Amino acid sequence: MSDDADARPGDARTYRDRSGSPGPILVSYTGAELRVAAANAAFRAFVGNDSVVGRTARELFPEWTGQRIIPMLERVLATGATQIGKGWRVQIRDDGDGGMRDAYVDFVAEPCRDAGGTVVGVTGVGTDVTEQVRRRRAEQRRAAEAERRSAPARDVITGLQRHLLPPGLPVLPSARIAASYLPADAGDAAGGDWFDAVPLAGRRVALVVGDVAGHGVAAAATMGQLRAVMQDRLDETGDPVAAIEAADRLACRVPEAHAATVCVAVLDLTGGALTYCTAGHPPPLVVGPDTARYLPASGAGPLGTGARFAVATGRVEPHEVLLLYTDGIIERPGRTPAAATVELARVATDAVAGRGFDAPGDSVVDRVCTQTLELLVRETGHTDDVTLLAAGRRVPAPPLRLHLPAARSTTAVRDALTAWLAAHDAGEDDRLALAHAVVELTTNAYEHARPDTGDATVTLTADLHDDGRARIDVTDNGRWHERPRPGDERFREDHGLGLAMTAAFADRLDIHRGEHGTTATVHRRLSGSARLLTAGQISHGAVLAAHQAADLMRIVEQPDSPSNRIAVHGPLDARHATELRAELVRRTLGGTHRLTVDLTGVTHLASAAVAELYRHRQDGAGPLRLYAPAGSTAHHVLTLINLPHTTSDPDLPGPGGVHG
Repeated sequence: MSDDADARPGDARTYRDRSGSPGPILVSYTGAELRVAAANAAFRAFVGNDSVVGRTARELFPEWTGQRIIPMLERVLATGATQIGKGWRVQIRDDGDGGMRDAYVDFVAEPCRDAGGTVVGVTGVGTDVTEQVRRRRAEQRRAAEAERRSAPARDVITGLQRHLLPPGLPVLPSARIAASYLPADAGDAAGGDWFDAVPLAGRRVALVVGDVAGHGVAAAATMGQLRAVMQDRLDETGDPVAAIEAADRLACRVPEAHAATVCVAVLDLTGGALTYCTAGHPPPLVVGPDTARYLPASGAGPLGTGARFAVATGRVEPHEVLLLYTDGIIERPGRTPAAATVELARVATDAVAGRGFDAPGDSVVDRVCTQTLELLVRETGHTDDVTLLAAGRRVPAPPLRLHLPAARSTTAVRDALTAWLAAHDAGEDDRLALAHAVVELTTNAYEHARPDTGDATVTLTADLHDDGRARIDVTDNGRWHERPRPGDERFREDHGLGLAMTAAFADRLDIHRGEHGTTATVHRRLSGSARLLTAGQISHGAVLAAHQAADLMRIVEQPDSPSNRIAVHGPLDARHATELRAELVRRTLGGTHRLTVDLTGVTHLASAAVAELYRHRQDGAGPLRLYAPAGSTAHHVLTLINLPHTTSDPDLPGPGGVHG
């Protein structure tokens, strides 16, 4: 191996062997302090520091403690057991901007012994596999999408389980709630773990984690029955014992539910009082930034075994997180239950304190659920399903109140509402749906306003209730206009489309027409998505990218494409409908040539723009071919309104899917 004289520190890829591949990363630590005795150029470049020899690992890389790298090296030093890692995510502080950069490594950490056989240090040999991991993850995402479109029969069990688990967790003004579910490593059959969160009266929330023995259709179906029974009893009574007793009665009738375990905790979000009941299940863990404590089990046995159930009490302070979990996180290979229990508490504490991976978009409960899984499971693997459910108290964000001139309300309203929803940790589906609904309503308000008087205004109010229901009112001071009918000179094909889209994005839409204006009220129950993970995501970092909408709309020509094609980026709202129409006419030569419109980068798709897409798809000899990949904003809207489009790139070979 030879060093490249022009290599820059921090870029391990500049050090390559004669084959052109990145050279091995070599480092040797000595003594109990893990002081660097030797390091090659590739290691110095990888960590971005030329002055490492003679300094301790904790001094050089304080962030590696929370990432479980230094504890891993200490374990090799203490036990003499070699540690092998594949595709481990490592974050390293960048001295340039003080931020953290992600890298991935394959490594072997081996004990270094003196002449008498005593372990006196640790030698590490690694390879930077960052680019390989990123390519593999991209391929996995493409494969997962192709598999999702083809819906193979072998996935029916996993699909059943995902359908039976809650589609999301309630978004509450006084609580943050997150969950992660990781299926067993062995086999592809669904398991019997489940989680749930049920808002209760009196600013309380019930949290449930349970475990049905076994895997496959029976376990998944039984889990669904138990979850439904307990959710119903909690919603009706708010009593954890009543809910467990109902599940216990079911377990006496359904053999597959016998000996299932469950933990139910009811948290008072105002004062932090906790009431919980465990039925053969591990007890809750209360985690702070410095310490963690396991609450005592309430003493009851599993369901269907004749146990008598009682409650225990505890308390969760504002700076603490309540964590419920299944025993898959404790019963990991190579760990005794006692050691795994201590390890879980330590890693969860680091996650609460932010000493693990830097994740600016994640809340504290998100960090506990994802980083705890990643940092523990990547060391040992796992043989059973793992479920984590975390909740913390918070001060409610204030209601949203806006009063604006109608002429400039659309962008301001969308931005303010998006920020308000983000402050409540609302899920991406809710942000997308409510932003579209409110933009349509403010556009209507502008059309109904009184331009002749010069005082046309729009008022927006948004409130989140304790049960997770959002109420948004959009009020104008104009006059209601009845929808023109065909034959009326004012009739347009897109009349009424905005309200129809708004109603589709809401649980309920109310319209109140008064003497001094119109108020449209949108009701929608908010939810945040739980993270249903794979082993690959855990090994390489379960990162959830935040959605950031740009306000600049751009139509970009793609001259290198094999077809006549444009791509649209940013919001396609009423302001841009005219520009879109002109571009479609120009690029289709008045509707005589086919045009592919790539809508992947669209962040908002309003009814006025939808009407233009409808019109140009139906007119002329060269209809539009709309491309909106699954999961995109455009796909969500176009599917809702049944406008045909393809979810696979029409200019690339491979399986396609046409929707609408």
